[in-house]
Amino acid sequence: MKRNGFKIGVTLALLLLCGYYLYPTVRYALLQRKLNRMSEEERAAFIEANYGTIQSLRERALKLGLDLQGGMHVTLEVRVDALIRELATDVDETFEEVLAAARERARSGDVSLIDAFVEEFERRDPNARLSRYFRNPDAGITRRSSNEEVAAYLRQQAEEAVNRAIEIIRDRVDRYGVTEPVIQKQGTRRIVVELPGVDDPERVRRLLRGTARLEFRLMADPQLLQAALQDIIDYYEPDTTATSDTLAAADTAAADTSLAALLGEQPLPERPRNPLLAVMQPVGQGVVFGIVAGPDTAEVNRLLRNPEVQALLPPGIELLYTANPVGTDEQGRPLYYLLGVRKEVELTGEVITDARVEFDELNRPQVSMTMNSEGARIWARLTGANVGKHIAIVLDNVVYSYPVVNERIPSGRSSITGLDSREEAQDIVTVLKSGALPAPVDIIEERTVGPSLGEASIRAGLRSVLTGLLLVALFMIFYYRTGGMIADLALVLNIIFILGILAAFKATLTLPGIAGIVLTIGMAVDANVLIFERIREEQATGKTFRAAIDLGYSKAFSAIFDANITTFFTAAILYSFGVGPIQGFAVTLMAGIAASLFSAIVITRIIFDYLVLERKLMVSVG
Repeated sequence: MKRNGFKIGVTLALLLLCGYYLYPTVRYALLQRKLNRMSEEERAAFIEANYGTIQSLRERALKLGLDLQGGMHVTLEVRVDALIRELATDVDETFEEVLAAARERARSGDVSLIDAFVEEFERRDPNARLSRYFRNPDAGITRRSSNEEVAAYLRQQAEEAVNRAIEIIRDRVDRYGVTEPVIQKQGTRRIVVELPGVDDPERVRRLLRGTARLEFRLMADPQLLQAALQDIIDYYEPDTTATSDTLAAADTAAADTSLAALLGEQPLPERPRNPLLAVMQPVGQGVVFGIVAGPDTAEVNRLLRNPEVQALLPPGIELLYTANPVGTDEQGRPLYYLLGVRKEVELTGEVITDARVEFDELNRPQVSMTMNSEGARIWARLTGANVGKHIAIVLDNVVYSYPVVNERIPSGRSSITGLDSREEAQDIVTVLKSGALPAPVDIIEERTVGPSLGEASIRAGLRSVLTGLLLVALFMIFYYRTGGMIADLALVLNIIFILGILAAFKATLTLPGIAGIVLTIGMAVDANVLIFERIREEQATGKTFRAAIDLGYSKAFSAIFDANITTFFTAAILYSFGVGPIQGFAVTLMAGIAASLFSAIVITRIIFDYLVLERKLMVSVG
């Protein structure tokens, strides 16, 4: 065995290394089985007492993909139309019409939104310049810039917006605490996010979708707002004007109808109702315009979007909802305040240098924010000029709090209050620290895999691996006798090597990855089949078994190496250009090829040399 001393040393070292990296996985799996047998109270107590150990094992254990442990798959699309509107320095009715037409064309065809926007603009007026809407001297876009230069500028900004969105989403996901997330760019404006182990989809949606645009705004003058409220209610009052003849006829008809109703012949007539009051309860004081139930917000928004209604609001005022319910109605529906807020933004979240979760004297969560020197100066001026008035703290177009300014605040500190839970406060801190998205994003695809489905996938995957391993092992023993048993031992070690490699490189095992392991099982014995067939050919020519082994391994090596190296390069290409499950398959296949080459060529040769050279045994290869 002296001639194989180095090979034996390398094999033992690899086995020990794989055992080291797989040990946390085995311990974590046993711990999970132990926790599953406990009651909820026992489990909670055990986790609290051993939190550090459990977290350490979880971080070091072999990671399971979305399809094996459950979680969320989300595809986001960056709103390029909102980005274009944000970049425009001057917007008019023509701009909005062109953008709307471009949006429809991009939705129904293969053309990009920016190309559709430019083509639609030039179609309406070939001599018009886009530079009338877009100015950015720092980027070289001036009044004299051509349409091609403006289009190139918009494309560059859109690409940078997507890349920036990926960075911000990755930061938010990392702060959320998801292990081994997958965040990738798809096409020109889509982002694929896979979050294994997530069990609160709604919270994740808010985290991914929120643009984190924090704004400090003044609120509407209460008297003007209440006057506007009355005008809007009057606008939607049913029309009761009629001529005297019509009224008389209506009274007669009403009397007849009421008599018939009392006699049970037909139901009592209902007076026409104000459609706004049917879905909103008006509030006649302060900056609160009305109270709306959650399911009714869409209808209220539709009624208030009426241009004639918008004209009744005080100039520069818009209506925004509170972020959290202020109570519930008799049907258990959440109720929200509709507040009058000025459109002008006094201060933005860009001045926030730090944000953290704190608790007030009643142990209610809040977000405490610290501003930079410029923000502190503006905040001091703003609060000093508005003592006794409300200032709205708006995040993503909903009002989180609107405190009354009691005195000038020179320190540059402010707080977001009125939060429902610590998790909500932590999520706000996460998005504030990660920064604002350069453009809104929409969730265009979402898939949630439950933990039970993941467990079923694991069972199915293990069953397929064990079934494949058993069938291959039985065939090798039946056909190649002792040689087949040696190949089977190398095959088992091969699987240990694959899992050890995945754990060492912190790769994620997915369902396609398990398919890669099954494929590797066949490829591993394929190498041994080539070796054994060469040995049998050499034995048939009259060579000794020892010489046949030497020639069999040397002649089969080139064929084995060529077949495996081409497959390895194919897997590398799949990994480079694939996404999600394809990458999982490619990673496992590459690890399997490396492990199978070593086990088929090195480990089986060590065993053959030991049995033939040391023990002087005749080993059958069929």
